[in-house]
Amino acid sequence: MDLVVLQNWLDNASFLILFVTMLIYWVGAAFPNLTILGGLGTAGMAIANLCMATLLGARWLEGGYFPLSNLYESLFFLAWGITTVHLLAEYSSRSRLVGVATAPVAMGISAFAALTLPSDMQVSEPLVPALKSNWLMMHVSVMMLSYSALMVGSLIAVAFLIVTKGQPVQLQGSSVGNGGYRTNGYRLHKAGELVTEPQAFAFENNGFSPVQSNGNGKTATAVAQRIETSQSSESFAEPLSPQRLSLAETLDNISYRIIGLGFPLLTIGIIAGAVWANEAWGTYWSWDPKETWALITWLVFAAYLHSRITRGWQGRRPAILAATGFVAVWVCYLGVNLLGKGLHSYGWFF
Repeated sequence: MDLVVLQNWLDNASFLILFVTMLIYWVGAAFPNLTILGGLGTAGMAIANLCMATLLGARWLEGGYFPLSNLYESLFFLAWGITTVHLLAEYSSRSRLVGVATAPVAMGISAFAALTLPSDMQVSEPLVPALKSNWLMMHVSVMMLSYSALMVGSLIAVAFLIVTKGQPVQLQGSSVGNGGYRTNGYRLHKAGELVTEPQAFAFENNGFSPVQSNGNGKTATAVAQRIETSQSSESFAEPLSPQRLSLAETLDNISYRIIGLGFPLLTIGIIAGAVWANEAWGTYWSWDPKETWALITWLVFAAYLHSRITRGWQGRRPAILAATGFVAVWVCYLGVNLLGKGLHSYGWFF
């Protein structure tokens, strides 16, 4: 079979399969009793993943180089990475809600690549001299995999915010950084005083300082009043069901783990890009728009991990940071490229 015909068939098939898979996940979320739909959604993601892997393999055979030289190839590599990380996340979390968030993103990426890009941007062409390097596979593939992982982790964090309705919740999962606390029913604040979980919850979610002892084992009256005030203000929010809390804890945990996987990949990719830039352009860092946004993205997710591991944040606040990171990843990957500015530009809009 002609490889070009095979590629055209595979990119359209990937889009159609992901579109149907997205509908399956959405219907499954609306009607949880239809358990068969969950298995169909997973199967759809796996088939789409296989189609895109075959597409990229055909491009590799046709061009003779790793298929990451233009926007069309990188978009399908990104969609393939998202479906791969999705399958890992769904297997780990045992939650079909992951697909509600990831399926439409993967479908949208494949639709943009197959149906929106001009035909001349979809054609496999010989590499320009600057790209004829082993760093193409090392740098670009690692960066794309990091984007995939960070996007999926951020989407699951957004799903967490939706499940919890944006309310501050107390989680007991192992993904929560201790930040100087214990979580076995009590929390040990840095001042050395044991505080019950409701009290610690009031402190962490209302910006209060850790409990300070007044020397005889009792807390200050002002602090107690703050706890009472914060608890009474939270009583207006509708309490979440145990099922929602369990699902929220699962989503929070898997989001943290996937972002923890994507962040070192992003770090390695940036370092590899700097080495390649020095080899190709004679400088490690030139503050190109792509490089600047890669650094911004790195800082956002570094703040996310720092807040969880060192500061002990959990739930809503790190999830908001992750959602911000989702936007930063898209600007870094696609926004600065399509504007036609800098050394990494695809130059389509301008």
